[in-house]
Amino acid sequence: MELAGASAVITGAGSGIGRAVALELAQQKVKAIGLVDLSPTVNETAAMTKDMAGAPQVFAFVGNTIEPEFRRSVFDEMEKNNALVNVVVPAAGITRDALAVTIDKATGKAQIYKEESFRLVLEVNLMAPVYWCLEMVARIAANRMKKGLGRWQPAEGVQGTGVFIGSVSSQGNKGQLAYAATKAGLEGAARSLMKETMFHGVRFGVVHPGFTDTPMVRVLGQEYIDSKVLPFTQLRRLIRPDEIAKAICFMISNSAVTKELWVDGGWHPSA
Repeated sequence: MELAGASAVITGAGSGIGRAVALELAQQKVKAIGLVDLSPTVNETAAMTKDMAGAPQVFAFVGNTIEPEFRRSVFDEMEKNNALVNVVVPAAGITRDALAVTIDKATGKAQIYKEESFRLVLEVNLMAPVYWCLEMVARIAANRMKKGLGRWQPAEGVQGTGVFIGSVSSQGNKGQLAYAATKAGLEGAARSLMKETMFHGVRFGVVHPGFTDTPMVRVLGQEYIDSKVLPFTQLRRLIRPDEIAKAICFMISNSAVTKELWVDGGWHPSA
C-alpha cells in the first residue's frame, strides 16, 4: 500500500507514539491526516506537522475516542475535505495498573481489582481501537458497493490498513491484568478482522512496542525504569517513539507483513 496520497486518522495523537506516527506519516507524503486526542495537546501535534516541508492537510479533533458520535464526526469531516480514510492507527490508550488481588494487612481482607477500572481500560484500549478501524472498513465497503465493485482483487491494490498498538505486556505482566488483557485482545481482533475485511481489500496488523520513552512510561519514575525495565531490555535504553512510528509505517506500506510486529528492544520480562 502506497502511503503517498493516503488519508489517515490517528488517535492518541497528542503525544508519544501517536504524535510520532503523525510526523512519520507526514514525511511519507500522505495527503491528509486527522489527529485525534482527548487532550488539546493534539493541536501542538497539528502545528508541528503543518510546519514540515510538503506537509499534508492536517485536521485536529479534540474528543473522547470511546464516543461513537465523535468517531463518526471525525470520519465525516475527513471525507468532506478529502477522499475516504484508508489508514487508521488507533494509538490512544490508558493504564489503570494494580495487582489483581491484594490483602489489607490491617484487616486481613482480600481486595479485588476494581471492575470499573477493568471496564474503562477495556473500552479505551480494546473496544475503541476496534471500532475506529471498523468505521474505516464500513466506509470503504460502502464506497465499493456504490461503485458496483464486489470482492476485492489484488490488481486493485490494498484499499485500507489498520494497525493496532499492542504491547509487550500482552505476554502478561504483574499489576497489568486489564492492560495486558486488552493488548492481547487486539491480536485476536486483528487476525479475525483481516479474515473478513480482505473481502473489501482492507488488512490489519499489530505493532507491539516495548517500553517506549513516552509520558505513559515516564510516569513510572526513573528508579522503576532503571531497576525494572532497562536490565531486562537488551538495548539497555527506552525505545524512541519515532522507532515505533517507523515500524508502523513499514507494516502499512509492506502488505506482505501480517499479524504482529515486535518492536521491543529485546525486552524479556523476569519471572
